[in-house]
Amino acid sequence: MALRINSNVSAMSTAHTMSANNKDLGTRLERLSSGMRINTAADDAAGLSISEGFRAQITGLTMGVRNAEMGSNLVQVAEGSLNEVSSMLIRMRELAVQSSPSTFTDQNREAIEAEVNQLKQEIDRIAESTVYNDKTLLTGFGNTLDATSSSALTDVAQTGVKNISISGVPAGTYTMADNADGTISIGNGVVSQTINFNTVLDGNQMATGTTSVLNFDRLGINVTIAGSEVADVGGDYTAGDLDGKTIVVNETAGGSFQVGADDVAEDRIEVNIADMRASGVLLNLNTVSLGTQASARSSIARIDQAIDNTSQARGDLGSIMNRLQHTINFTDNSIENNTNSESALRDTDMAAEVTLFTRSQILSQAATAMLAQANTTPQQALGLLGQ
Repeated sequence: MALRINSNVSAMSTAHTMSANNKDLGTRLERLSSGMRINTAADDAAGLSISEGFRAQITGLTMGVRNAEMGSNLVQVAEGSLNEVSSMLIRMRELAVQSSPSTFTDQNREAIEAEVNQLKQEIDRIAESTVYNDKTLLTGFGNTLDATSSSALTDVAQTGVKNISISGVPAGTYTMADNADGTISIGNGVVSQTINFNTVLDGNQMATGTTSVLNFDRLGINVTIAGSEVADVGGDYTAGDLDGKTIVVNETAGGSFQVGADDVAEDRIEVNIADMRASGVLLNLNTVSLGTQASARSSIARIDQAIDNTSQARGDLGSIMNRLQHTINFTDNSIENNTNSESALRDTDMAAEVTLFTRSQILSQAATAMLAQANTTPQQALGLLGQ
């Protein structure tokens, strides 16, 4: 090999290797100090893209858990208020029974009526004062049933529908298909459900004086149908009467909890709380009066219905709270599994990195020593000149 002094190729080669070793050593130091395998896109472009998607999903799910917890708190506030409403309705029923016998005069009943009026006002006050983050909950919260546009209700003389209640139903028009064979379907063009209620029919009709609840649980719709001679119902149900009838649900502010990470219906829970004021349609206590014996006796059934409706509303809220708890548990599990996947892509394997760091450190030190040795090679020319 020729002895040259202008170009020390050995030193250049050694310097190149030392630079690569030092770069690798810097990478190992960065990963060990940050705990991350991917610190820049250059470390793993594909892995970075995938892990960023996991990170976005995880943060969305984490916020979904918080939303679900806040939703559960909201529902608890509403249910707590309805607990007191139930107590007042039971007291009103007690007063109605007290006012019913002939041992009381109408003058006695005036004192009872005064308490009943106070209870009505208190129910309204509680409904209007039940607030969560400036949202009033018991005067109608979430999507509401449009009673004037729902032909299943407006055509009661034909359908015999006593009541329709909704819970967490997305807004839209739901059309009923009554096949006159004891099966009814309800759908909005996106989702539908069919139920069979043959066992509650007397032939092809509801029995005289009876009612039955058609529970479309997957949709969150309950339809109460009645036979003839049922109080406060102007018609009776015969198989086929509900065919083509509609249920219209209006969208209102509130009533939707975003419990997932994406903008899809499956990641939202719709919540509906009816108007629970004494003057509202559900309780309908405006006409309750205990001023006379006859009115006191007739009021018992109305108050019973209000108690039943309040209990149903509380039951719906309780089921929503349980559902939200299951949602929280499911989402926590999803967060754990997604975090595990993101960690496998992005986090440093400390054992492997320490091993590679030691290797790079030794190679870097060795390259430094060899570069010093390579730089001494041209000095051999001085020995030639000296001779």
